[in-house]
Amino acid sequence: MERRRLLGIALLVLSAFTGTLAFRLATPAVAFYTRDVLRASMLSLSVVSTSFVLARALSSLFGGLILERGKKLVYIGSLAMMGNAIAVQLYPLTSSWPQVVGIKLLNGFLNGLSWPMAQFVIAVVTPKEIRARVTSVYFLFGSIASLLGNYAYAFTVRWGLSGQMWLASAFFLLTGLIMLASYVLLDGWIVPRRKKTPGGERPSLDPRRVLVIASLMAAIVAFTSGEITYVYVSEALGLDRATTATLLGWTGFLAAMLSYGVSWLADVRSERMMVVLTSLMAALSPLFASIKTAPTVFLGIFLALFAFQSFRPISRKVLSTYHRSSLAIGGINALQNLSTFAGGMLFGFAYSFGQVRFGLTFNSGLLSFLPISLLLMLSAFGLKKRDTPTFRNR
Repeated sequence: MERRRLLGIALLVLSAFTGTLAFRLATPAVAFYTRDVLRASMLSLSVVSTSFVLARALSSLFGGLILERGKKLVYIGSLAMMGNAIAVQLYPLTSSWPQVVGIKLLNGFLNGLSWPMAQFVIAVVTPKEIRARVTSVYFLFGSIASLLGNYAYAFTVRWGLSGQMWLASAFFLLTGLIMLASYVLLDGWIVPRRKKTPGGERPSLDPRRVLVIASLMAAIVAFTSGEITYVYVSEALGLDRATTATLLGWTGFLAAMLSYGVSWLADVRSERMMVVLTSLMAALSPLFASIKTAPTVFLGIFLALFAFQSFRPISRKVLSTYHRSSLAIGGINALQNLSTFAGGMLFGFAYSFGQVRFGLTFNSGLLSFLPISLLLMLSAFGLKKRDTPTFRNR
């Protein structure tokens, strides 16, 4: 690859690291502050988590649409990332959980503009032959940062919420500047919308079915996203805050490291086979996590994270070959966030039903995902490889 394009891609990968570090530092800090200081119930905490993904869903689709009007609008994404630096400073000023929800909505809107644009850019500027692997490295650096962000939370737990948010602000600002520099370097390769031609690049799998699978998978693995994960693990296993954050960080890191192998196989062997494999793992994950023992809880979380992180680069690779790629990638982000919202609300609501015993103790909130798991497996096994595109130009 040309040196300028390689540098631009490298900067985007770096932005995934710095941005996720900021986000993962803020997430457990806000989670435990809302639960312990503001005395929010688990359902209220689910509203806090899912309000973020709901706002992110709406702005993801909006970002994909506006980007089609001109590639220069990609710079909005870098400005939105810098806006997070201001938004997180509002959390220490809150006195009730609905106020936290309001700030989470703002955070979600800003993130929905910034991250899907970055994913779109890195997918369309990378050569097709290595697209899934490069995209996987992008997400891998985010997962490494997730581990370090959890460590940063554990290390700064005595700083209080205000001190932690100042550190998060610094990294959000740095991330926005890195994105800005990357988009300047990659300007010549950014193409939000292409003319549809008979001999042009086309999706290898049915994009509609990929979107359905992405939606179902996101709903199932919602229990691993946001504040509810930290609180569930801490309360189910009786762990303190720092230990919970550290163990979840390592679980996510291990899942991310192994997910690169799936991306490599998707590039060189079969995208369909890898989609089926990741769907099966995601479908089984809530069953394992519902059993309230440390090995099964962390196995379930690992399977969910491994499946989702492996599937993301494959889905972006498939959709980046659609002629309206910016809309497609914004759309899949929107669908996944809406599904995460629904899954998080389901978990928060069913959590109040307590637990059931069949020899072992199961969490009711996680057992409620099993019907969705069945739908996911049926959708994945029905996925066919396609030789022709399925979307008509409008």
